[in-house]
This record gives sequence, C-alpha cells and structure tokens, in this order.
Amino acid sequence: MMDALIAAPLLLPAFAGTASLLFWLRYRWIGAIISIASMMGLIALAIVLMAQAASGGAIAYALGDWPAPFGIVLVLDRLSALMLLLTALLGFAVAVHAALTGLDRKGWHFHPLLQFQLLGINGAFLTGDLFNLFVFFEVLLIASYGLMLHGQGAQRLSAGIQYVIVNLLGSTLFLIALGLLYGVTGTLNMADMAVRAGALPEGDQGLLRAGGLLLAVVFALKAALLPLHLWLPRTYAATAPAVATLFAIMTKVGAYAIIRTMPLIFGDAAGTFLLPSALGTMLLGFFGLLAARGLADMAAFGLIGSTATLLTAIALFDGHAMAAALYYLPHTTLTAALLFLTVDLIIRWRGVEGGAIVPTPHYKGQGWLGFQFLAAAVALVGLPPLSGFVGKLLILQAAIPSAYMVAIWAFVLGTSLLGLIGLARAGSTLFWKEDANPAIAADRPAPRALEALPAAFLLILLAALTAGAGPATAYMEATSAQVFDATGYVRSVLGPEQGGAGR
Repeated sequence: MMDALIAAPLLLPAFAGTASLLFWLRYRWIGAIISIASMMGLIALAIVLMAQAASGGAIAYALGDWPAPFGIVLVLDRLSALMLLLTALLGFAVAVHAALTGLDRKGWHFHPLLQFQLLGINGAFLTGDLFNLFVFFEVLLIASYGLMLHGQGAQRLSAGIQYVIVNLLGSTLFLIALGLLYGVTGTLNMADMAVRAGALPEGDQGLLRAGGLLLAVVFALKAALLPLHLWLPRTYAATAPAVATLFAIMTKVGAYAIIRTMPLIFGDAAGTFLLPSALGTMLLGFFGLLAARGLADMAAFGLIGSTATLLTAIALFDGHAMAAALYYLPHTTLTAALLFLTVDLIIRWRGVEGGAIVPTPHYKGQGWLGFQFLAAAVALVGLPPLSGFVGKLLILQAAIPSAYMVAIWAFVLGTSLLGLIGLARAGSTLFWKEDANPAIAADRPAPRALEALPAAFLLILLAALTAGAGPATAYMEATSAQVFDATGYVRSVLGPEQGGAGR
C-alpha cells in the first residue's frame, strides 16, 4: 500500500488543477485555496516519501501492475524524493505569493497552470522511462507557456515566442535521441537500457554514445548551459518575477535528468563537453549579473551562474563531487527563488514603474527588503553564514583530485567576486541612495507586510539548510552513492534476478 503513494505526487496536482479550474471563473478564491491546500498536501507527501526512500534502496511502482520494462514504472529513491520535496516547498511559496499579491488575478487560470506544471515536474522526477520523461517534459513545458505569458504584455509575448521555439527544437532533438536509443537497445526503460547497453556489440557502442550525447544536449538546453543559454535571460526577465521563481526549478529538471541518466546508462561520456560548458556558463552568468541594469535581468543571470556552479560539480561524475552538487542543488534553487520574490516586492513596494536598478525615494518596508536582498546576495555569492558558503566549499574540496582543479577553483572564486561586486553595487543603489525624482505616486496602495511572508519562508528554509548542514550532507552522500549504484537501481526496477547493469 505504501508503494502506491509514489503515484500520489502526480494525482494530487492533476485533481487540484482540475478542481481549481472548475471554480476559477466565478469563485477564484476557492481555486486559490484548493491550489495552496494541494501544495501543503504535496509537502506532507514528499516528507513521507523521503522517509520511505531513506530507509532502503530504490522503490519501483508499476502502474496497472504491468512489470518493467513492459509497463509504465515510477521509481522513488533518495534523489527523486529530495526533488519532490524541493518542488513542493517552492510551489507553496509561489502559490501563496501569487494569492497575496494579486498576481493570480491578472490573467486567467494561474493556479490550474501552476498545478499542471507541478504534475509535469513531479512526473519527470519519478519516471523510470525515457519516453515518459519526454512526455512529462512536454506537460511541464505546455503549462509553463501559459504561466510565462500570464499578465500579458508585448515584451512578454515576444519572449514567449522565443521560449516556445527553443523548447520545440529541444523536444525534436529529444525524440531523435529516443528513436536512436530505442533502435540500438530495443527499450526505453532506463534500468533495462542500462543492462542492454553493457551487452551491446562494439559496432553499436558508437550509436549508443551518440544517442547519449544528444540526450545530454537536450538536458543542457533545459539547464541553460552555454551555448544553449540564450533563451533564459530574456524569458525569465520578461515574465512575472513570481513565475520566474517557480521556473528556478526547471533548470534543475535538466540537471536532474543528467544525474539520473548519465551515470546509469552512459557513464561519464558527457563530461567531455559538460565541464567546459558549465565553466563558461558560470563566467557568462556572473558577468551578466555584473552588467545588468534591471532587477529581473540581474536575478536571471544570477540563476544562470549559480546553476552552472551546480553543473560544474555534476560534470566531474565523482561520488564526492556529486554529494557536493546535491547539497548545492536545493541551495541554488531556494536562493534564486528568494531573489526573484525579493525583486517582485521591490518593484511593487517602491511605487516606481519598471524594474531598473536606480535610487528611489524612501518607501515603507524598504528596510526589510534591504535585509532580504542582502540575505539573497550573501547566499548567491557563497559567503558565510548561509548555505552557499558550505556548498561552494564542498565543491572546491571535491574538485581537488580532479585534473581540472585549478580551472574550477579559479572560475568558482572569480565568479563569486564578480557576483559580490554586482550585487553590492545594486544593493547600495537600491537601499542606500535616495532620489526624490521620480516621486512616489500619492495614490499608491501601501505595501502589506503579509506579501513578504513567502520570501521569508524561503529565507527560513535556507537558514535551516545551513543549520542542518551535517545531516543534510550525510543524506546527500548516501544519495550520491545510490546514484552511482547502477546495479541496485536495476534490481529494484527489474527484479532481484538481474545481475547488474553494464555501466
């Protein structure tokens, strides 16, 4: 019976999205309550599933009781449970923020789209099949198209068209990779493919590697790695900052897919291009943050640089580096989300049109927003006492045995300095300087302190990740060992009679 709970993170947002859609036309507040209640249920489910995953190996649940690799199978392990909890926490903050600020009333169907996007994200984290991974990618992308355009506007529409085109190209490459891999191995179940990949004749190994590299390119596109990053700054800067807050988890879907598929099926073949690409993206992201003249642009480039730091550790495909990356993963997601929500509050509370980084007259709540911005900046750059310092320290330590240690240290420390300069300059302009021109409109509604609660919730989560660094790193080390235990994954999905994977 407990195994059936694995399907609950898919069913709950599906039902909640449908229910909130039914009430949205006439009783919007009921739809918002349903959405927020669903998020709270997802958090509780994720905690239960994480406890279940931490008690042993991977757990497979066959939908319709069709055994793998013939049927649809969901797989829960430490990594997928971690991602489910992170997604639920982030979704809860976004749903509450949208309800408190009125964002969900600036267009149609915000909460149903939010729920269906969570359905796609949770499905991507739980599926044990590459084709279903493609399906869930499409579900979350279709929902994200609507959320990205929520609130309308010419700039948002233009960026949305670019976003759709880029993701359609990514979906096409994904299908080509799946066709190639199915033609070579005869399966798309990840565990079954891992077994068959090790038994392929030498003549087919090249096709397998080509399919794996194509998949890596698709996942790199989702994670906005150089040179496939161009879509992200414009898209995230053009959409509502609260929507961009949720989108912070979408780059991690690409990172998760790399962690899930590469060690299991293809080994470290993608590391040859993934590491230099991640280092280049890190540099570009923090240079973009330094050069940004708008708040949303600054947050978007900060997300790019921080995600690239995560992928630098992943690209080493080493147990210690993966554990460091897994600790840094929730940190970078929560930090980017905190920065986007803070940006939204700054734009709303200061009463000046636009999101330019310029001095303004003093406004109510400026001191609290200054504290929030400082905390987000400290976390993003990786300064003590927040978890970014611990995460970057773990990544630097894990890079010591690598042949690329000097480059990794230089890029991580150098870009941290760039980020520090850029965020310090922006913070001093926003909160230390004062300019009475333009004046704040007299009829501007007074800011409500309640609107800052979701951002404060994310800040508390970051503080908890810092205070619990010991237990958190222990969990991540066990998760990293499970990621590289291909034999254990295969046996959990296909049964104990399988001798192990070939990779």
